[in-house]
Amino acid sequence: MGLQEDFHAAVKQIEAAYSAGSRTPADRRFFQRLLKASADLYDGDGSSLDVKIASTALEEMTRAFDMFAPYRDVRKVSIFGSARTTPDNPIYSLTVNTAKELADAGFMVVTGAGPGIMEAGMKGAGRERSIGVSIRLPFETGANSVIAGDEKYVSMRYFFTRKLMLVKESHAFLCLPGGFGTLDETFELLTLAQTAKSVPVPIVFLEVPGDPFWTPLMATMEPLLLAHGLISPSDISLYKITDNIHEAVSEVVGFYRNYHSIRFVDNRLYIRVQRPLPSPDVLALSQQFSHIGDGEAFLQGGPTPEEVRDNDNENLTRISFNYTAKGFADLRPLIDALNEY
Repeated sequence: MGLQEDFHAAVKQIEAAYSAGSRTPADRRFFQRLLKASADLYDGDGSSLDVKIASTALEEMTRAFDMFAPYRDVRKVSIFGSARTTPDNPIYSLTVNTAKELADAGFMVVTGAGPGIMEAGMKGAGRERSIGVSIRLPFETGANSVIAGDEKYVSMRYFFTRKLMLVKESHAFLCLPGGFGTLDETFELLTLAQTAKSVPVPIVFLEVPGDPFWTPLMATMEPLLLAHGLISPSDISLYKITDNIHEAVSEVVGFYRNYHSIRFVDNRLYIRVQRPLPSPDVLALSQQFSHIGDGEAFLQGGPTPEEVRDNDNENLTRISFNYTAKGFADLRPLIDALNEY
């Protein structure tokens, strides 16, 4: 059997497997799209390098998805920071202590699994509460000693797939001082939140008391970006700068006091909360935050049929309205208000 016959036989095997499986109709539609994309790539004019990139990316994302799957329902915080930070640097111990408090609060810590800040975060959280997603580089060894050999560790070839996993799986982000790589990860976080390509999350910039890093950096950038009209004043609410461990942990933990998650269904925003609100307060909030909606009153109720079909937190109460703001910066004050209940 030739390569083309092998390929089409494999496609038929996959089709038979997912048709007979327990996947939802939506999953099966996405698998069909995946198969069609593979067939299009095979029959198309892509180079060998194109095929290699696509296949390698899918393979390593599949490994990462499987690694994260058992911890899907556990809150996680990703920690970004320099691999060059040494244990005698005050930033290192600051990271260890902050990660320990986050782990004590029930969060797992996700890092790039390398040395420096990444190692410090895992030391603070401990091996059982740590997940590592490393990048293979010619001048760096494998995972740090905390996570090496653990089942909660995966190594990736491409930066873009690694960043996807570090962002997709986490519910909060702790950004420590770092170089180009850390800044790249940090500003991608802000971009995703600003453009609503992610979900609302707490983003904390943590620095050493008496040795600021983020404060002077953002003090230079914010006025410049605002003066040129490149960001909105509300975009500054996307992150919090602090040199206090307890304040950093409170920002992360407090974000989920009542707020749970969001989902858009037919362009309507559904905010899931852990405790319902009194009806008069829902009306008051819809008036207070009318500028981010279409003027209609907020509604409080149960899950949509789409959420029930997908088994998507159907036990939680929803606050819903037609969200008209751009990005998620304007949503943060409403989340803070919901967390008062």
